[in-house]
Amino acid sequence: MVKITDVARRAGVSPSTVSYVLSGKRSISAATRSRVEESIRELGYRPHAGARALASSRSNVVALVMPLRSGVHVPVQMQFAAAVVTTARTHDHDVLLLTQEEGDDGLRRVADSALVDALVVMDVQLHDARVPLLRSLGLPSVLIGFPAEAHGLTCIDLDFTATGEECVAHLARLGHRSVALLGSPPEVYVRDTGFARRTAAGFTAAARRYGMRSAVLPCAPGPQAARETVDRLLREHPDLTGVVVHNEPALGPLLEAFHGAGLRVPADLSVVALCPDEQAENAAVPLTSVAIPAAEVGERSVELLMAKLAGREVPDATLLPPRLTERASTAPRTPTT
Repeated sequence: MVKITDVARRAGVSPSTVSYVLSGKRSISAATRSRVEESIRELGYRPHAGARALASSRSNVVALVMPLRSGVHVPVQMQFAAAVVTTARTHDHDVLLLTQEEGDDGLRRVADSALVDALVVMDVQLHDARVPLLRSLGLPSVLIGFPAEAHGLTCIDLDFTATGEECVAHLARLGHRSVALLGSPPEVYVRDTGFARRTAAGFTAAARRYGMRSAVLPCAPGPQAARETVDRLLREHPDLTGVVVHNEPALGPLLEAFHGAGLRVPADLSVVALCPDEQAENAAVPLTSVAIPAAEVGERSVELLMAKLAGREVPDATLLPPRLTERASTAPRTPTT
């Protein structure tokens, strides 16, 4: 294993000089810095993570605040988490995962402990109680999601308002006039979770703009809840020909419930889903969908955080545009005779 003394010997300097080059704590001449950096490259020296942390007064740890609340689809959440962890490692940072719903107390405890250098915060609500504290903490943070008032924060997410609009626009282009959004479980809306509320707002606004009849219904998990939701929807909107599903675990049960009600996809009912591409592709009828870009959002959230730690300017808001992939589950509306 290459040691700092090996680098110092090859560069013709003292070990402390190598340490100063690595930490940036003292001014070193350009010629000396160049010799040290060349020796590091040639020998393949990698400073010990603990030593780097001590030298920089940093922990080299990022906290990922991911409360596992009811109604949250854990597999998709873990895609975000995996991207955060993988990207953090490329920057020589580890990730501390915080899954309890602790609110201000949890954030304050982590910040006061000096365990982490920065925060990535998920499951953001429109009126999130954590936001005022995040503005006052000395730790850099990035939110995956947008509160209603995002001033002074760094936020990134899929543009869910535009996503709801794009799904309706696709159905409108196919001639559908009566559409519905089958959304997350009711408690997600009760909490005013940003992604759910914004998707519904975009969906409703676009339907109004296109002169379409529309409805928004939450759907609880499980086949029984799916059947009850579909029964209610068809009873209240018998002319329905298009649906958007924003509820990954309920997607299969909802499709089965529509089939049980005698509706064929896409002959009788066009379906658009917000879900991972793999889920859309593997459905019995491959689903037209907008993918949840978990990997891209997770990766870019860490890149934003690293830039903030380095003292660089970053944009306050990063909204990823929706990308709709057309598959077999949507078709032109068949005129009724």
